[in-house]
Amino acid sequence: MHYGLASGRVPTDGIEFDQLLADIETLNHAAFEGRYEVSAVSFNAYAHLTDKYLLLPHGSSMGDDYGPIVVARADGPSSLDGVTVAVPGTLTTSFLALRLCDPDVQYVVMPFDRIQDAVRAGEAQAGLLIHEGQLTYQDEGLKKIVDLGQWWADRTGGLPLPLGGNVIRRDLGPAVIAKVSRLLRESIAYALAHRQEALDYALQFGRGLDRAQADRFVGMYVNELTLDYGERGRAAVRRLFDEAWGKHLIPKPIAVEFSA
Repeated sequence: MHYGLASGRVPTDGIEFDQLLADIETLNHAAFEGRYEVSAVSFNAYAHLTDKYLLLPHGSSMGDDYGPIVVARADGPSSLDGVTVAVPGTLTTSFLALRLCDPDVQYVVMPFDRIQDAVRAGEAQAGLLIHEGQLTYQDEGLKKIVDLGQWWADRTGGLPLPLGGNVIRRDLGPAVIAKVSRLLRESIAYALAHRQEALDYALQFGRGLDRAQADRFVGMYVNELTLDYGERGRAAVRRLFDEAWGKHLIPKPIAVEFSA
């Protein structure tokens, strides 16, 4: 998403951008402090952050009939009944979706990049995968219990599952917010239009995928819905918050508000 800006291909128009790489749960906690002017956050976390941040109209990661997967060993459980699931953080949207799917699910929090190994080693009965393990779990002797993106699509008549979005601090003011929003959208558009260049850049941050797998994984979560939510994406966000509030899994009802 940020290749256009990071590479200088998209002029920054006087705005200075620093790129920080961190896992989503770390960014979620930083957003509670208002540490960064612009950040990726989980939609689950955003339900707690609407006073500080606005959603940008681009930069989303959505699972369109696919998404975070709960896996177990091949000889392990085949359902969530009585199973403790290793999850990558209680502010992640994957965890929210899991609780929407099974409100009584038992869980233990674990760093996202340890979960797959923990399941394989028998340290966890099941694990919730939010990373490229969604493509490789079968190669490592694991099986799927539930794909939460597919579960959500079936539940909602085909809506994508909103996982993460880009947010911007309200105190920057309308003019700066609009300018930063434009630049970030241009960066995403540049990356989509120069996919192989952007993939070369992204691969330096990759974690063991070959180029074909990386291309597939990027395409799952950086696509036209990333460039613009559109009405379908916005409807999905509203539906997620409505369902979460209906089950009292978030602290308040959310009126979804996007910046310019």
